[in-house]
Amino acid sequence: MSLGISHLPNCLVRWMLQRHMPEVLGIENASFEFPWTESEFLACVRQRNCVGLVAEVDDQVVGYMIYEMAKSKIRLLNLAVRPEWRRRGVGRYLVQRLVNKLSLQKRNRITLEVRETNLPAQLFFRSLGFRATSVLRNFYQDTPEDAYLMSYSISEPEPVILPMNRLAKLAG
Repeated sequence: MSLGISHLPNCLVRWMLQRHMPEVLGIENASFEFPWTESEFLACVRQRNCVGLVAEVDDQVVGYMIYEMAKSKIRLLNLAVRPEWRRRGVGRYLVQRLVNKLSLQKRNRITLEVRETNLPAQLFFRSLGFRATSVLRNFYQDTPEDAYLMSYSISEPEPVILPMNRLAKLAG
């Protein structure tokens, strides 16, 4: 269940706190046409089942994610990386944290919605093993734009079938 990166040098992932908001909002505004507001971030992370994390390098926030824990799945609500830190593994490292939380017994999938016009995000998540499972028509309140529901699932490992040595079986 690895996405190909288990450690990012000098990267520390920690709980998102109110003191991180100026940097998080800077990344959010640089990343999205319709960014979340500070009150939207705070309302989300104050929910009992919602978790906000930041990725820091040398005490600078270089990325963040917010996700919601449901009974059988994790829903990724928001993820962004500082523009100058993109394509260095920060986003992949954050998503790997979610994948590590999956288990066959409890939460076995991650879901997210991505705007139909956000091709870079679609390609990023596809490269991590996410698949578009449906189209959500007129999903966003700020535009009539559709979203793709994307999902990453773990499943039962395939049974290992060992070759049978017929001579050993006949010998008893």
